[in-house]
Amino acid sequence: MAGKKKRKGGKTIVNLVLGVICFIWLLPTLGLFISSFRPAADILQTGWWKVFPHQEWTQGETLQLSKDTDLRQPIEVNGQTYTDDQLKAGVEVDDSRLMWENRRARTINMQEQGWKTTPDLTMDNYSNVLSGKEYKLTEADGSETMQKGTGLSQAFWNTLTIAVPATVIPVLIASFAAYAFAWLRFPGRKTLFVIIIAMLVIPIQVALIPVLKDYTSLGLNGSYLGIWLAHTAFGLPLVTYFMYNFISQLPKDLFESAFIDGASHFTIFSRLILPLSVPALASIGIFQFLWVWNDYLVSLIFIGNQPSVQVMSMKIADLVGSRGNDWHLLTSAAFISMLMPLAIFFLLQKYFVRGLMGGSVKG
Repeated sequence: MAGKKKRKGGKTIVNLVLGVICFIWLLPTLGLFISSFRPAADILQTGWWKVFPHQEWTQGETLQLSKDTDLRQPIEVNGQTYTDDQLKAGVEVDDSRLMWENRRARTINMQEQGWKTTPDLTMDNYSNVLSGKEYKLTEADGSETMQKGTGLSQAFWNTLTIAVPATVIPVLIASFAAYAFAWLRFPGRKTLFVIIIAMLVIPIQVALIPVLKDYTSLGLNGSYLGIWLAHTAFGLPLVTYFMYNFISQLPKDLFESAFIDGASHFTIFSRLILPLSVPALASIGIFQFLWVWNDYLVSLIFIGNQPSVQVMSMKIADLVGSRGNDWHLLTSAAFISMLMPLAIFFLLQKYFVRGLMGGSVKG
């Protein structure tokens, strides 16, 4: 009984720690999501948590002082004396706060604290960041200025055009390679496998300049084909190693039965390996897609920074550099960049854990 209670207590502690970690992890995402719907003036003036009910000082009764009140001397208000600096910062008296309303006119506001919400949400941030059209922006001081939209929709489709083939191609090639390394016998198999795995420790920055020179001579630089091949080459070692760990642990009886029935290697791969490897394919596909989707360096080198071919990471980086104060655009742009990876993960999450565990145990 004591052991059972101890295990139950340990499980509760683990769940509590995991809950705290998840809360800390999700809190910035929640703030980003709420801020992306708030007007620009509200984002600059108050925090995102102000959309929830909170206590705040509100305007109350106005007290008029004598016009000849000397601000360098103690100022008497309702029988009490305060300094000018105190009234600038606000002085709490019982359940109210005294604060200058108009210092030049010698008026003081007796503010009261109450519950307040600021649920002023809008979709304008998303429409402005996605389009390249001009729009009217209301500043925190009430002034209006004309701004030009970011045109993020083009970058979104550019990134999707790069990410999908750059995920499918290496995963498919690595699956063929993993099957060959796991179940075929040919000269130099182990040596070639070690060479491929050794490429995992080589930084991609080492290969950028030599590959770029070859791309320039072949005319591949700045094309979608070039960036697909680059992402495929840089992703193959890890994907091959991951798929090898899964495919090599499949029961040998499956292959023996298939060979007895006269199946070829291609038939075995297409009819047996691929259906059985769906969890592993989904898991490594998620990793490869996230890496390509969030990539900045490889895309900058091999496809360039022209507006017509820019990817999401470049567009958002330019937005930070040119308009670092436009938080209403940054928050909505950042959340748009998160939508596709989140969608991919939730669609394939049932395969994710199964794929990660594939090949970890035998039998």
